[in-house]
Amino acid sequence: MKQWDVILAGGGLANGLIALRLRQQQPSLRLLMVEAGPSAGGNHTWSFHEDDLTAEQHHWIAPLVAHRWQGYDVRFPRFTRTLTSDYLSITSERFAEAIGELLGEDLLTGCEISALTPQSVRLADGRTFTAGAVIDGRGYRPSRYHTIGLQAFLGQQWQLAQPHGLQRPILMDATVDQQQSYRFVYTLPLSADTLLIEDTHYQDSVALDPDAARQRIADYAAAQGWQLQTLQREEWGSLPITLAGQPAAFRAQHQLPCSGLRAGLFHPTTGYSLPLAASLADLIARQPTPTSASLNAAIGYFSARQWRQQRFFRVLNRMLFLAGPPAQRWQIMQRFYSLDDRLIARFYAGHPTLTDRIRILTGKPPVPVGKALLAVLKKTSRLRAFR
Repeated sequence: MKQWDVILAGGGLANGLIALRLRQQQPSLRLLMVEAGPSAGGNHTWSFHEDDLTAEQHHWIAPLVAHRWQGYDVRFPRFTRTLTSDYLSITSERFAEAIGELLGEDLLTGCEISALTPQSVRLADGRTFTAGAVIDGRGYRPSRYHTIGLQAFLGQQWQLAQPHGLQRPILMDATVDQQQSYRFVYTLPLSADTLLIEDTHYQDSVALDPDAARQRIADYAAAQGWQLQTLQREEWGSLPITLAGQPAAFRAQHQLPCSGLRAGLFHPTTGYSLPLAASLADLIARQPTPTSASLNAAIGYFSARQWRQQRFFRVLNRMLFLAGPPAQRWQIMQRFYSLDDRLIARFYAGHPTLTDRIRILTGKPPVPVGKALLAVLKKTSRLRAFR
């Protein structure tokens, strides 16, 4: 039986970046990726800001990038604003093509995993593969040790009857009806006559009626004057937004190294995982001998450090979800987007300075001060029912 150095359980974003970086940095390693779906990457669009990655990370991740725009827009009831930072997207099509070429026959698709150990993967068809290390990257698994809200979305990619006229993405259009949550429409111009339009909600539960979301997208497109012609694809999902948790207990429930959302490595306020996935891939590629024990220790240290650094975001999330009526959550984001563009860039990159944090929390509050303080001080045990 062939012995592998690393088996990547799941072919999503985090494990795909690990495979790419290991091939670049340690090409002699024997890698195997096992994916339950028909191709690596599934049906997703991953986007990020220019400042989310270092120059070196931009260089090595470049084969996966399908779109890059100069700047993006946000729209709120009181203002519309253009921010100048570049915005980039990886499509599942580009991702699947690149990872397929990278791994060749060492990518197994359509393979359901029935069991994992730190050194083995057993498939539903009975086959078993062994390795020095197995990394579980099969997506977020709800845990009693995380108290979360959700960013739930449904997106549709449409070819239009006429050009749409957009020069850059609209990251948030919060001028729409809020539907008793923080709701916005997210739009990416993929070509002169092709748009990805997402109906997005920061909400307290996973329930998002897909038919209602499709109708809201159609209504939004009509209001913008876009003539929808051919539906090319549809994607949906729910990203975790962390309010509180027990990080040590969360990590202890995993019996082997994990990556991406499975490891709890995502931006607490946006749910986006690509920047941390890139940093984790760099970390793993630097390990001279990737064993399950060495990777588990390295990822555990990395995750613990990230949790400590993200405390400020969890405070903001409790303000967003707990300090005011759901339909008024947009006011917090409207105030945030009135701040300095470099502050906003650092916030998305996950590295706000002390001055940034003070600036975000001071000034005219968008929610009542008393309720904001109660939300910030709310104990984890009091939050568990929220999940």
